[in-house]
Amino acid sequence: MSRPLSTLAWQVAIVAVLLALWQWAWSLKPYAPWAVPDLFDPYFVSRPSEIFEQFLRLSCLQPKPGEWAMPGGTAFSACTARYENNLWFATFVTLRNTFFGFLTGVTSGVVLGLLLGRSPRLAEIASPFVTAVNSIPRIALAPIIILAFGIGDASKIATSWIVVVFLVFFNTFEGARSVDPDYVNASRLLGASEWQITRTVIIPSTMAWVFASLTPAVSFALIGVIVGEFIGAEFGIGRLIIESEARGEAAGMMVAVFVLMIVGIVLSAGIQRMQSYLLRWQPRHQGR
Repeated sequence: MSRPLSTLAWQVAIVAVLLALWQWAWSLKPYAPWAVPDLFDPYFVSRPSEIFEQFLRLSCLQPKPGEWAMPGGTAFSACTARYENNLWFATFVTLRNTFFGFLTGVTSGVVLGLLLGRSPRLAEIASPFVTAVNSIPRIALAPIIILAFGIGDASKIATSWIVVVFLVFFNTFEGARSVDPDYVNASRLLGASEWQITRTVIIPSTMAWVFASLTPAVSFALIGVIVGEFIGAEFGIGRLIIESEARGEAAGMMVAVFVLMIVGIVLSAGIQRMQSYLLRWQPRHQGR
């Protein structure tokens, strides 16, 4: 237990030092300008104390200075009704669109990867088309998607999907092609059908490849939604960032950035836990 506790202590100490430098370093700028980079200018990155205060306001936990509101209370309800895109609802909207974009992107990427990975002829026919579409920067398609689907949730899900699908597809495709032919031949020798081979040999063997793409895929799904919200949205964390930028409020933007960071960490941890469970038969996932 000493090693995990030591690691945690170092992590906490590093965070504490970084927050202290962030909070007070700019105050030393007049005395030692050579030692304090312009990055610490509060106009650009605010200060941790101001970010925390802005978090309380955006989350309706402190609607007015000195006035605290508990979730479910009258003041809290009035604040959330007055500010429709409050931090709680904005996070919910972004998470919902990220979930659907991630789910559709992973599902279609796995299906296409297995289909082309199991059929060399189909892979040969589709290769130039896949290469052509994959060469387009996906984010460049976001304005077209907004134009086609509007500023509602559908455009955010579509943007998230198009960012995720190719990432999962290529991993699944390579995984399906890398299955040991001896396993496939042995299954055929035992009388297994193509569907049985796919279900019992190809898919389990490809799972490690698929999960290798899921951790970055969930981050890319979140990125796709945020980009869509930057371009046009009624609600969401991306909309909060744009509104704060328009008002010149660095603290508001940093609150949204920290929320996105926490959301990304939670989602990645969930994917890793699911990976450890589904791939528990592998030695490196045993005992986790």
